[in-house]
Amino acid sequence: MTVAGTATKTAILLFILFIASLVTWWILFVEGNLGLVLILITAGFIGGLIVGLFTAFVPRYAKVTAPVYAVLEGLAIGGISGVFERIYPGILFQAVGLTFGVFALVLFLYRFRVLRATPRFAKGIIAATGAIFIVYMVGLVLSLFGRPVFFFYSSDPISIGFSVFVVAIASLNFVLDFGFIEEGANQGAPKHIEWYAAFGLLLTLVWLYIEILRLLAKLRSR
Repeated sequence: MTVAGTATKTAILLFILFIASLVTWWILFVEGNLGLVLILITAGFIGGLIVGLFTAFVPRYAKVTAPVYAVLEGLAIGGISGVFERIYPGILFQAVGLTFGVFALVLFLYRFRVLRATPRFAKGIIAATGAIFIVYMVGLVLSLFGRPVFFFYSSDPISIGFSVFVVAIASLNFVLDFGFIEEGANQGAPKHIEWYAAFGLLLTLVWLYIEILRLLAKLRSR
């Protein structure tokens, strides 16, 4: 495993995600089939969750499952980005720019050891990420029963504050990703771990992008 090899595989996954996102973008803006786009968004997110969990627990298959995850998330992101872009013109480029801007900033801070993946830091970020995941799952279940959690969708200060917190935690997950890549390369981890590490980076990028998109939408709706 090398840092350069992981970077190459991350670029491959991002390219796959981008191409897949163009499919739902085309269906929405050229064919105008919103119904099919909504189906692909749902299938992409659910399929991505299943494949992502499998990859997390069985990393040796990441060479196959990571590209599949990129396709599924690309379909979902292309659709949801298109829907938000129709409602709030220009929000797509803002969200993309902010996502990669945050990525570059965290990478810079990690490179110069301002942020480090210490055991205490890692425990805190993992705990916060787990708590957010639980809140989201509870919110999803409540939504299915017609009782949506207000701060998921509203644009009041509490909802915006929650989104800012989630964006911050998602951003700090990059520190764990960078630390994992650096440690794996230094310890001579097997080559297939490059795909697993690239999957982790893509997972964080997708999460951060979606949260920034939601935060911008809340701000634009005020």
